[in-house]
Amino acid sequence: MQIHYDRLLAGAQGARGTAVIIDVFRAFSCTPLLFSLGMEKSVLVSTPQEAFALKSRNEELLLIGEVKGIPIEGFDLGNSPSEILKLGASYFKSKTVVQRTSSGVQGALAALDSADKVLLASYNIASATARYILATQPESVSLVAMGWDQKESAPEDEWCARYISHLLGFNKYNHNEALREILFNITTQRFLRADEPDFPAEDPILCLQRDIYDFALQAKRRENLVVVHKIET
Repeated sequence: MQIHYDRLLAGAQGARGTAVIIDVFRAFSCTPLLFSLGMEKSVLVSTPQEAFALKSRNEELLLIGEVKGIPIEGFDLGNSPSEILKLGASYFKSKTVVQRTSSGVQGALAALDSADKVLLASYNIASATARYILATQPESVSLVAMGWDQKESAPEDEWCARYISHLLGFNKYNHNEALREILFNITTQRFLRADEPDFPAEDPILCLQRDIYDFALQAKRRENLVVVHKIET
């Protein structure tokens, strides 16, 4: 097995083999949380317009997402795990959720054009993702840290890539060092300053929990949609 480290949109577009698209803050921390609360499936879309078009054909869909971190007017929720958790399982049970985000979702959609398989990852499902990769033994794994808006590297994604690589047996990992760099970086301080309501201070607490779900996530094209499903590990 060969491990390749990539980042941002160019990394997603060039991913080969099994691509692991990493977005800790916040898209792919939201997706496993939604599954844990009973969501039936997630559909990934590139633009808000695509999401609205799907909802015009099925009013039962829930739209979740953001543009540059800001909730989209007309969507049911922003891209916030604490907002999701607050609503609880009764809100999401058996629902189909449409997700549109500026980084993780865009990376997953881009990687589908080049990679053999596209997994979605965060700290929450890192061990489950690694177990799936070890079980399937692909020749090549591309760990893609999507960063902020696909344009700026973000330490939470870079360190999560290192953690998954460590779980695959390829390097050492120091979680204290990871947290030191993550917590005092602007990407986390944006939440902790508590002066931007669209970036709740509770979100990093949920996003930085390691290995709390026992399933991996894979994005696949199904007819004209990109659907995310769970892989029990």
